Amino acid sequence: MTTNHNHYIDLAFQKAEKNLGRTRLNPSVGTVVVKNDTVISSAVTSHNGNPHSEFIALNNLKDCAGSSLYTTLEPCTHFGNTPPCVNIIIKKKIKNVFYAFEDPDIRTFKKAKKFLSRKGIKTKLIHTKKYSNFYQSYFINKKLSIPFITGKIAISKDYLTINKKDKWITNERSRKTVHLLRNRHDCILSTSKTINLDNPILNCRINGLNNNKPDLFIIDLKLKLKKKLSLNNYLNTRKTFIITSKNNPSKTLAYKKLGYKIIFINKLRNKNDFNSLYKKIYKLGYSRMLVETGLTFLNNLIENKMIHNLYIFKSNKKLGKNGKNNNTSNYLKKIRPKLLTINLNGDNLLKKEFNYV
Repeated sequence: MTTNHNHYIDLAFQKAEKNLGRTRLNPSVGTVVVKNDTVISSAVTSHNGNPHSEFIALNNLKDCAGSSLYTTLEPCTHFGNTPPCVNIIIKKKIKNVFYAFEDPDIRTFKKAKKFLSRKGIKTKLIHTKKYSNFYQSYFINKKLSIPFITGKIAISKDYLTINKKDKWITNERSRKTVHLLRNRHDCILSTSKTINLDNPILNCRINGLNNNKPDLFIIDLKLKLKKKLSLNNYLNTRKTFIITSKNNPSKTLAYKKLGYKIIFINKLRNKNDFNSLYKKIYKLGYSRMLVETGLTFLNNLIENKMIHNLYIFKSNKKLGKNGKNNNTSNYLKKIRPKLLTINLNGDNLLKKEFNYV
């Protein structure tokens, strides 16, 4: 067993990746149960966060006494919407428990090992460099009570973000990767300006993932969102919020009749304003948010240090006179993102992690 710890932990993370961004305020956790060097059960946290993966993996097993349980996150020891996972671990007579991260939730943090050890269950923390950032979003959630914020933008080789002659800057492979990013977030933040110009649907259009439509937040401080938009066809399949500072009862009523929900804020100018908005969104149950806006709003997030990850899809072609920007691209040029080794058929994908916490 001692030679296979990393292998089974890796399998557990592969399970956890399947529901990343789809478990609300609970983390996506993967669990693998091993007996006689054979995986006899595996599970991932359910959509919306319950039940937990340990419960799913163990609940229907009839003969797992003496098994080892590998899980990506420390098993919970507290009562929430479900009983503690340590309870079923004890009930099923698990012999060993291995996990990759300690749970930052103060109700469980570093308590599972003490709890299980008293029951004669060996428990060990297995560190893994491969997945060192996997729970970055969950740690942000617990520390700041805000969603984890991911930004994305497409640029040409000469750092232009608007193509005057075509809707797209990057190729189809890049756009499919954006859809996968949407699948890993439970909500999307955009602006009325972006939506009015592009008329996007902002859903996930990948075979097998088509039913996943992240809820949508639209910043529309002056209530200028057009009434006839493609996304109106999806208002009954996902929650769509308009964030505004304008008190106009007749307009807000019209939006509500279409199916929009309204969130009122005072202003959105500085870091405190953004933080207040993020906390509102977190309280609604959202833990991972993808920002899909233009360069002006993205620059605002970078300047106010209110973004955690940024994905830059960069074409290998220059737009020259066929392209333009509505704002400076200096922020993008200065941040020095890391090039990811992903095949995008000529496009490049760069990622910048902002360590503000």
